[in-house]
Amino acid sequence: MSEESAVLHFSTEGIATVTLNRPEVHNAFDEELIERLGDMFEDLAHQEGVRAVVVAAAGKSYCAGADLNWMKRAAGFTEEDNREDSLALGRMLKNLHDIPKPTIALVQGAAYGGGIGLISACDIAIGVKASKFCLSEVKLGLLPAVISPYVVEAIGIRACRRYFLTAEVFNADEAYRLGLLHELVEDVHHLAEARDRILKQVMANAPGAMADSKDLIYTVAGRPIEQDVITATAHRIAARRKTDEAKEGITAFLDKRKASWNKS
Repeated sequence: MSEESAVLHFSTEGIATVTLNRPEVHNAFDEELIERLGDMFEDLAHQEGVRAVVVAAAGKSYCAGADLNWMKRAAGFTEEDNREDSLALGRMLKNLHDIPKPTIALVQGAAYGGGIGLISACDIAIGVKASKFCLSEVKLGLLPAVISPYVVEAIGIRACRRYFLTAEVFNADEAYRLGLLHELVEDVHHLAEARDRILKQVMANAPGAMADSKDLIYTVAGRPIEQDVITATAHRIAARRKTDEAKEGITAFLDKRKASWNKS
């Protein structure tokens, strides 16, 4: 390819923007794009200067799922080849999901199949009202296996029982109702405005505390509120209170000044 399938841009404030850059095929996934995104997300997780990650897309669509030529090639794969191919997608989504910094999906146009997986793996998702969504795998005799942990987490079992099985297209209002999108905006211009507003919010917060808060969610999610959970959460806040970050945050609050990390 003459152009990179995904482009990475850093702002002076520490915002990393990953842009899917295959607009001619509606940013559909192929081996190259999946590998490139997986490597980008892994690197961004460990870069200390990165405060937040935005996952955007070039052109009129967010991500159309699997590239048709990739699917044609996969038809000739052995089961082992298909397993390795699918594990690469699994790695990419897990790397995005596990980034210990706020991640924001900016959705315009269509998001099908794996595109919904990408949105679901982000912490925050903002979409244009004209966006369309579809979990279309069963129409092709396939299933949304690798993306399923993230989609089920995002919209719940009941909604998945409908949309995994019907493969119907649903609109942005429904995506918002289901919790796939946190916010709807009128157009791409307003998408940028919403991005900047959310980034201003997260840039005012302590990076380590946000990372620990993300980890906290998966520590308590789905567990009964029993003594082990109560003890674990008490230990977590006790440990965080001792950090330099917490001391700076509390001191800044009492001094009525911005904390050292607050660039908003």
